[in-house]
Amino acid sequence: MSDCIFCKIANKEVPSEIVYEDDRVIAFKDINPVAPVHILIIPKQHISDMTAVTEAEAGLIGDIHLAAVKIAKEKGIDQTGFRLVNNCKEDGGQVVMHLHYHLIGGRKLGVKI
Repeated sequence: MSDCIFCKIANKEVPSEIVYEDDRVIAFKDINPVAPVHILIIPKQHISDMTAVTEAEAGLIGDIHLAAVKIAKEKGIDQTGFRLVNNCKEDGGQVVMHLHYHLIGGRKLGVKI
């Protein structure tokens, strides 16, 4: 999608601080972090949100989770713990309509819901 900021980041049209990349997934630092480690992990393919993932794309979710673990290890939070969050649609708190996960850690996180 030509107007999607995350597509532009994935296509390297907009600068970002990339921390991980493979053929299907890219991860970069959040510009408004809520913890010492706050990384956004996205598929390079535009998918609007979790409800738009098809059976054909189901493996992509596994790729994202594997990337999250690799990044957590690299950032040194794999043993202490972290949170992997997906907000889905407006009522779920999704702001950018491109499937993405927040990898958050580096401090003790609360259990506020």
